[in-house]
Amino acid sequence: MIQHRKMIKFGLVALTCSALSACGTADRIAKIGQAPEMAPIENATTQHGYQPVSLPMPAPQKFTQQKNSLWASDRQTFFKDQRASDIGDIITVIIDINDTAELDNESSRSRTSNENADLPSLLGYELALDRILPQGVDNTDLIDFDSISKHTGTGTVEREEKVEMRMAALVTQILPNGNMVVNGRQEVLVNFEKRIFQIDGVIRPEDITVENTISYDKIAEARIIYGGEGQITDMQQPRYGQQLYDIVFPF
Repeated sequence: MIQHRKMIKFGLVALTCSALSACGTADRIAKIGQAPEMAPIENATTQHGYQPVSLPMPAPQKFTQQKNSLWASDRQTFFKDQRASDIGDIITVIIDINDTAELDNESSRSRTSNENADLPSLLGYELALDRILPQGVDNTDLIDFDSISKHTGTGTVEREEKVEMRMAALVTQILPNGNMVVNGRQEVLVNFEKRIFQIDGVIRPEDITVENTISYDKIAEARIIYGGEGQITDMQQPRYGQQLYDIVFPF
């Protein structure tokens, strides 16, 4: 009965997985010959999973303006400041990543062990063993165990990344100390291949240049995403069956 229930449960799970796979396959088949759809422009703060940034902050500073004066303590120039300073303002992020890393590691491990034990008295059963195997039993040498373990590992990692681009981002939040949370996303569709750029992080107003730009290395908690969707990206990925095989196969 228990075995029957297990078989039914396994069948339901397999049927569900097949249905989900079939839905995904049918959706991909329906889109054959069509370009990837562009995502609509949406409010990032209303998206599923969006969480406002909460960090330890000092007490807010108050800016003052002298009477009969055009100058305020928070102004960077005498005339109107065109730089991003409020929610909804746009700022240009300059990304210039040229990263190279090389790692070479080698390890070797070897272990040998030997165990030998005799059982001269085995609750009286040694006599029975003598009768069954009169020529093959030696009570002084019943257990002998040898173990040899050897492991050699070699790993080499060589990585080179280069990304150069300028990207507009939107101010989505002002933190209590005046720092700003920015979010930017761009999609470029070329010949059925969609390239996606996304950046998130926290910036200081004083790091913004007079051209209303900021370098990526001045963005705290930066999350930079550069990827793609389409036929070329799909061909570069292993098949789902191969990915599943790589996960579950123990050897």
